[in-house]
Amino acid sequence: MSTPLVLAMIAVVALTSQWMAWYSKIPAILFLLIAGILLGPGFGVLEPDAIFGELLFPLISLSVAVILFEGSLTLRFEELKKLGTVVHRLVTLGALASWLVVSAAVHYLFAADWGISILLGAITVVTGPTVIVPLLRTVRPNAQVAGILRWEGIVIDPIGALFAVVVFEFIVTASEGHAITHSLWLFCRVIFWGLFLGGLGGYILGLVLRKHLLPEYLLNLATLTFVFAVFTGSNALAHESGLLAVTVMGMWLANTRGIHIEEILNFKENLTIVLISGLFILLAARIEPEQMLSLGLPVLLLLLVLQFVARPLSVLVATIKTPLTWRERALLAWIAPRGIVAAAVSAIFALRLEDAGVAQAELLVPITFSIIIGTVLLQSLTARAVAKGLGVAESAPTGYLIIGANSVARTIAKTLRDLDYRVLLTDSSWDNISAARMEGLDTFYGNPVSEYADRKLELVGIGRLLCLSPQRELNVVASMRYRSEFGKEELYTLKSSSDSQSTEKHQISADHRGHTLFDNDMTYGKLASLLSRGAEIRKTKLTEEFGIEQYLAQGEGQVTPLFALTPKGRLHLFVAGGDLKLEPGWTLLSLVSAEKLAEKLAEKAADKAAGDGDPATV
Repeated sequence: MSTPLVLAMIAVVALTSQWMAWYSKIPAILFLLIAGILLGPGFGVLEPDAIFGELLFPLISLSVAVILFEGSLTLRFEELKKLGTVVHRLVTLGALASWLVVSAAVHYLFAADWGISILLGAITVVTGPTVIVPLLRTVRPNAQVAGILRWEGIVIDPIGALFAVVVFEFIVTASEGHAITHSLWLFCRVIFWGLFLGGLGGYILGLVLRKHLLPEYLLNLATLTFVFAVFTGSNALAHESGLLAVTVMGMWLANTRGIHIEEILNFKENLTIVLISGLFILLAARIEPEQMLSLGLPVLLLLLVLQFVARPLSVLVATIKTPLTWRERALLAWIAPRGIVAAAVSAIFALRLEDAGVAQAELLVPITFSIIIGTVLLQSLTARAVAKGLGVAESAPTGYLIIGANSVARTIAKTLRDLDYRVLLTDSSWDNISAARMEGLDTFYGNPVSEYADRKLELVGIGRLLCLSPQRELNVVASMRYRSEFGKEELYTLKSSSDSQSTEKHQISADHRGHTLFDNDMTYGKLASLLSRGAEIRKTKLTEEFGIEQYLAQGEGQVTPLFALTPKGRLHLFVAGGDLKLEPGWTLLSLVSAEKLAEKLAEKAADKAAGDGDPATV
């Protein structure tokens, strides 16, 4: 099979694997690894060494450098300070406990050298958001557990990778056969150049970003160039220090004030998807089935140690004297799948250790991949049942994810919040997000359909989507993205002005945008205009004598029903073409125009002057 055809096949298989992961809410790494094993040793159609030759090692090295850099861009020290006690302990004391247990288990189960055992223990402390987030969306634990697991995955990603890199550097320097003092000197050189060039690269790139020395369309290219330059330059000055350097550079940028890295982060996330998809298919294709099968019973015992000893011990250390219940602790102890960073780092380390002649380096990849497949498969299939059995799975989510943080979205969000519903506004406009935060609303700053949102958007307790952005295309894409998350019946979109002016052949199918909010005549522009002129959302209690018909007749076309609240607190949304039947005792929430409000105020004043204190209420 020709090389171009093989590359096209890898792209198709990678896309299919990512789609299957999105559809099933199972981490993509599982599908990518299975696909690689089938294409490589399974059917023999993919032979990475034959296709790429001497370029395979540099390709893998640079890909891992980009992946680690992208992961380190998410580690902000300010956020780390705000984390709860449990997360702090999980990524420090908990990670240390897990490392010690796994290192000892590898050493005794596989008769492995202590250096390889310690390195494997360091590699497997990393979970990562790419495997945690899909599981959380399937499991839907309560907010406390979900928050701990999500933040642990985000924080442990760069910290664990940095830890593994440091352990690896020490093994490499010690393996060269020099005296201990010389090995320590080489190790210090690696650490020095990694820290120095990583910090220098982060400082220079941060300066370029802060001073706007490059046009926007060159920023992503410049960032990628810096990553490659720092990685290769650091390796040239101190062998094997490049991974440490790019990790430090990413952390430097993430914590430098006055620069915005969101666009770079989005680009790196998209690039990382491409690299991860292709990289893991190639890595899995190089695995010899005999290698994994030869691990036999010890690898199964190692999985049991990870699941029932290392992780529970880590959680126990992290949750001592905390208010978490034993049920919540049990679920935390059950969920800890290993993912992308572990696989990438183990692959590059194995290649480099084999080149350095380190004994048993060939154990790294099959053991790590076995752990990844085992933990992801086991926990993907059982975590939801475990959460339900423990009673810590959330009930039917009732909150609202709102696309847009504009004035319309903020007004509706405040109304929903006052009704004790959780609301989360998303927007790429910092001005809108700032205004929403000033009003005490929960926000997510970023594109709601980005990979960044997939990793960091907290959807615990949220079950409905309200698309309130004036950008029609964003509303449609968001509806398509979250349809599998919430279901078609829980998608609601406010029409844009362009929607109302379009002919049928230019209108977007309701299958893609869900229900049309309020009525066919209400658009974002009209609603924004009414609010800007003083319209307000008012409540009205319906009775046997004063139902919806009487209310609308009294409103004289100057009121628009938005929501209806049942006596039991269930909220219904008015939609175009809907047949909502309101009953006595329900509370109607409507948008009342400024003119109608002024008219009612005048009526009240007149009634008060006449001694009549029982005016009709709108």
